[in-house]
Amino acid sequence: MPESTKLDTLSFTVSGRISRPCAEVYEAVADPEQLSRYFTTGGARGRLEPGADVSWDFADFPGRFPVTVVEAEVPRRIVIEWEGEESAGTSGMTRTAFEFEPIDDDTRTLVTITEAAWLPTAAGAKSAFGNAEGWTGMLAAMKAWVEHGINLREGFYK
Repeated sequence: MPESTKLDTLSFTVSGRISRPCAEVYEAVADPEQLSRYFTTGGARGRLEPGADVSWDFADFPGRFPVTVVEAEVPRRIVIEWEGEESAGTSGMTRTAFEFEPIDDDTRTLVTITEAAWLPTAAGAKSAFGNAEGWTGMLAAMKAWVEHGINLREGFYK
């Protein structure tokens, strides 16, 4: 295999459309109170903005873990990093980017989540595939919450 096509890290992108303005959808991710209602079933602490003390906890994946906010461009982009055992590179961090694109005259928002830096190993692939599933579930739960006030995760995993 030529060096230019060698797989050195695994990454993925998932996306979905939410029928609310971009700023409202951005807030559903950035605001820990909202995030705790549909995604972080054990609670979120700290607003997703650089310098904030942020941590997430999940009832289905116990243990609060720190989240570092690398970038926050209201209302279009949030980039976070968090520690991952199967992360590539020397930092041991996995990077997740949330992109919010207004569509249909900002009556809807295209949310795209890209995660990168997984090792190209069986364990790295398992982690990446599990997180792709998790972020897809998060998008579905966010749509139900933001559009209808319904928490899809309640009782789903535990």
